[in-house]
Amino acid sequence: AVAEMRQKFPQLDLVLIESGGDNLAATFSPELADLTLYVIDVAAGDKIPSKGGPGITRSDLLVINKIDLAPHVGASLEVMERDAKRMRGARPFVFTDLRAGRGIDAIARFIEDKGGLGTG
Repeated sequence: AVAEMRQKFPQLDLVLIESGGDNLAATFSPELADLTLYVIDVAAGDKIPSKGGPGITRSDLLVINKIDLAPHVGASLEVMERDAKRMRGARPFVFTDLRAGRGIDAIARFIEDKGGLGTG
């Protein structure tokens, strides 16, 4: 599908592929992508980073979204940060509240820098 789309639209610089949630994330092959971002939701609880899995441990960027919900669901951002660092080592992660626009710049910079889409 991506090859067909690139053939139809050769001017594309970026193609985003969304894996469709937990069930498909486990079967999606990151080798098919130049860059992988894995998004988790604070509302699922602060234990998610500690559970590991390929998205948590091997994605190029881990996005921990909906941080504004943390106090409402009893999730600790400090625990999530600690566990993300432990599970990912030197791989980057970012806390975001995309509804409020927090963290979007960091994600955009990461995609531009690591995806070879720099403006300069």
